[in-house]
Amino acid sequence: MTLHYACNGASYTSHGTRYNTKSHNKQDTLKARVMYDFAAEPGNNELTVNEGEIITITNPDVGGGWLEGRNSKGERGLVPTDYVEILPNDGKDPFSCGNSVADQAFLDSLSASTAQANSSAAISNNQQVSSGNDPWSAWSASKSGNWDSTDGWGAKPEGTTAQRNTSNNWDTAFGHPQAYQGPATGDDDEWDEDWADPKAAAPYFKDSESAEAGAAQRGNSRAGSSSMKLPLNKFPGFAKPGMEQYLLAKPLAKPKEKIPIIVGDYGPMWVYPTSTFDCVVADPRKGSKMYGLKSYIEYQLTPTNTNRSVNHRYKHFDWLYERLLVKFGSAIPIPSLPDKQVTGRFEEEFIKMRMERLQAWMTRMCRHPVISESELFQQFLNFRDEKEWKSGKRKAEKDELVGVMIFSTMEPEAPDLDLLEIEQKCDAVGKFTKAMDDGVKELLTVGQEHWKRCTGPLPKEYQKIGKALQSLATVFSSSGYQGETDLNAAITEAGKTYEEIAGLVAEQPKKDLHFLMECNHEYKGFLGCFPDIIGAHKGAIEKVKESDKLVATSKITPQDKQNMVKRVGTMSYALQAEMNHFHSNRIYDYNSVIRLYLEQQVQFYETIAEKLRQALGRFPVM
Repeated sequence: MTLHYACNGASYTSHGTRYNTKSHNKQDTLKARVMYDFAAEPGNNELTVNEGEIITITNPDVGGGWLEGRNSKGERGLVPTDYVEILPNDGKDPFSCGNSVADQAFLDSLSASTAQANSSAAISNNQQVSSGNDPWSAWSASKSGNWDSTDGWGAKPEGTTAQRNTSNNWDTAFGHPQAYQGPATGDDDEWDEDWADPKAAAPYFKDSESAEAGAAQRGNSRAGSSSMKLPLNKFPGFAKPGMEQYLLAKPLAKPKEKIPIIVGDYGPMWVYPTSTFDCVVADPRKGSKMYGLKSYIEYQLTPTNTNRSVNHRYKHFDWLYERLLVKFGSAIPIPSLPDKQVTGRFEEEFIKMRMERLQAWMTRMCRHPVISESELFQQFLNFRDEKEWKSGKRKAEKDELVGVMIFSTMEPEAPDLDLLEIEQKCDAVGKFTKAMDDGVKELLTVGQEHWKRCTGPLPKEYQKIGKALQSLATVFSSSGYQGETDLNAAITEAGKTYEEIAGLVAEQPKKDLHFLMECNHEYKGFLGCFPDIIGAHKGAIEKVKESDKLVATSKITPQDKQNMVKRVGTMSYALQAEMNHFHSNRIYDYNSVIRLYLEQQVQFYETIAEKLRQALGRFPVM
C-alpha cells in the first residue's frame, strides 16, 4: 500500500522521489522558509541561515537529514531538513497544512508503518528541557521519568518498554567542563547508514520539539516531550496487543536464549559470568561520506577480554541502544545515550564529552550480566567485517523475543509466588525507586546551585577581598612612613593569596563535584526507566486479577489462570533480580564517588589552609 497525502497542491508519497508536487518540475524553483537559526560548521559545506529567511532548495535529497539550499546572496550549502518549511508555489499559507521536510519524513514513516495491517503502536517517552545556563537545570524538573502521574504509579499500557529517557540534556553554559549545546534532530548521525540494508532498515526515532522551545533556540534546547516512533512490523514481539501476548500464549515456545534466575544470599539474582570484561572507547577520528560533503566522528572500541578493536559511529551506538531497549526494556532499565546535536559536534570539548559519556554507558552495559552476555551486545563488539555486521543487524532486527516476550526466556530456579507476594514486591520496588529519584533530584539541584556559586559569585568575592587588601597596602605605602614596609608587603601578598584562592575555588568543581553529578546523572537515567517497568508489572497483575471473571465466563480455563500467575511470578523474580543488581551497583558507585568527593574536598581545603599559613608567616611579629 502506498500512502498519499495532499495539501496545497502538493502530493507526498512514500515511493518515488522525496517531493512530488503537482507544480514542481525541472523548471520550477522550490523555496523554503527557515524556521530556526542555524550556524554552519566551518569547512563542512554547510550554510548559515536565520529564522524567517527564504532560501532556494537546490537539492532536497542530500540524505542524512540534510538538504542543499541557496540564500539570497547566492551562497550554497547544507541545511538540516527540520530547520526549514517548504513553501508552496501557489503562494498559499504554508501553515494551513504541514508540508515541511520534517512532515515528509513523517509521512514516509507512516506509510512504512501502515504497510502491515497488524503493526501499529507507539511508545512514548519523557524528555527534559535544558534551559538557562545551568549545567544540570534539566534534572531538577519534576516531570522527569513519569514519576508525577496521578497516583505516582498510574497504570501503564501493558508491555510498554518506553524507557527512552533523555534526561541527560546539557546546557549551553561552559561553566561545566562537559557542557555542550542541546541536541537537535538534524544530526549528521541520522539513519543514512551507508551499510544499511533497505530490506532490513533499522528502527528510527523522530523527536518532536515544541514550537515554543524550538523557536526560542532550536539548537540549544529540547521540548518537554517527544514520541519514539517504531516501525513495529520490524518487531514481531509487538505485533499482538498488550500483556496477554505473554500471559496467555499457549504454550510458550522454548527459546534458544535462556536467562536463568537463581536465589542467592540476597534473594533472586541474575547468573553472573565467570569472567567479566569492560570496553575501552578511545581514539575518535573524523571521517567523511557523500563524497566528502558530510563528516562524522568514529570511535574505536576495544573489549578487554579480546583486545580486538572495532570502530563505530555514534549512530551505531544509537542503534544498539534502541535494540537493547526493544529487547530488554520491559525487564531491565536501559539508560539513554548522550544526545545528538547539530552544531559544535566536531569541537574538541564536545568530542571529549561524548567519548566520556559513551565510555560510561558501555561500562555500564558490560557490567550487566544479561546485557553483556546477550548475542546482540556481543555481536556489536566482535563483528569481523562489514558482511558480518550487516548480517548481525538483520538478525537482531528480526528477533521475535522482544518486548514482554523477553520474560519467556527467563527461568527462575525458585518456588512459585502467590499474587499477594508479587504485588508487595512490586510496590516495594516502586516506593524505593521513587524515593531514590527524589533524593537524586535533590542532590542534583543542590549540586547545580553549588556549582554556580563556585564558578560565579564565590570566586568574585575572594577576588574582591584580594584587590581590597592590595589597594589598602598601596594606600599605606603612600604615607612615606619608613617603618611599615614589611607590613605593606605582607598585606599585598595576602591579597594575592586571596586571588589565588579565587582561582582554586572556580576550578575545584571539575575535580570533585563533576564526578558526583555525573554519577547522579547516570542514576537519574536509570530511575527514569522504572515507572514503565513497574507499570508493565502492575498491568500484568491486574490482568491476573481479572482472570477470575474470564474463568467464570469460560473464556479461559483454570489452568490458564494458573499459568498466568506463574508467568507473573517469573516477571516478579526478574524484577527482584534486577533490583539486586541495581542495589549492588548503587552501593559500589556511591561509595566510590562520595569517597572521591570527600578526598578532593580535604585536599582542596588543605591547599587553601597552606596558602593562608604562608601568607600569615609574612606578617611581622609585633
